[in-house]
Amino acid sequence: MKYLVIRTGGTFPQYAQKHGDFQDWTARNMGIGADEWVCSDVKNGEKLPSSWDFSGCVITGSHDMVTDDSLPYLTSVKGWIRDAASHDVPILGICFGHQLVADALGGKVGPHPQGPEIGTMQIHKTDQAANDPLFSTLPDTFPAHTTHFQSALTLPDDAVILAHNKHEPHHAFRIGKHIWGVQFHPEFDAEAMRLYVAEQAQAILKNGGDPSLLLSNVTQTHDAASLLCTFTAYCRSLSR
Repeated sequence: MKYLVIRTGGTFPQYAQKHGDFQDWTARNMGIGADEWVCSDVKNGEKLPSSWDFSGCVITGSHDMVTDDSLPYLTSVKGWIRDAASHDVPILGICFGHQLVADALGGKVGPHPQGPEIGTMQIHKTDQAANDPLFSTLPDTFPAHTTHFQSALTLPDDAVILAHNKHEPHHAFRIGKHIWGVQFHPEFDAEAMRLYVAEQAQAILKNGGDPSLLLSNVTQTHDAASLLCTFTAYCRSLSR
């Protein structure tokens, strides 16, 4: 069975022309070949598959906001997530995808009360991560790339919090056996993170941040990136 990548948005067009887009970065970091995955570009109107014959599903980030009721694809994706959960499909939501999963399954999403989090940040595992299939092998603290203005303010009642930091209490969660959300970006590399700091410099300044300092702190995030390969390996271990 193939993997499904649900594309809910894309990076800056000029950057994508040279480096590929969110779905490409995701598949590359998952360690899967071109014949092992398919993409549903819901951002541009593609319909989601009706089949559940996927090894797993990753929902990408987006420059959109989960609270934007004018976006026509949000309702269908949230319904698909609920149906996929009932069919036991492993899911990993990234940033916007993380918030979308939380919202679809009973949580609440909104603007982060402390403003945006942009740059390479230190993420801390919770005690509950010790036995988690994805997070158990990660260090207790690891760097990860972040860029988000909204947050999963409250999680579904059955969610287990797996990672946090001073800014974001819900950097990662798991629901049930294998539905995950990560607010950080395991698919970003350092070059992409520098781009996002530069492109959002005015928003950073407006919220009291220092773009120059954030740029100097950007580093590679191999541990965070490894989550995508770990997700692939986990999905392959299942006999569905």
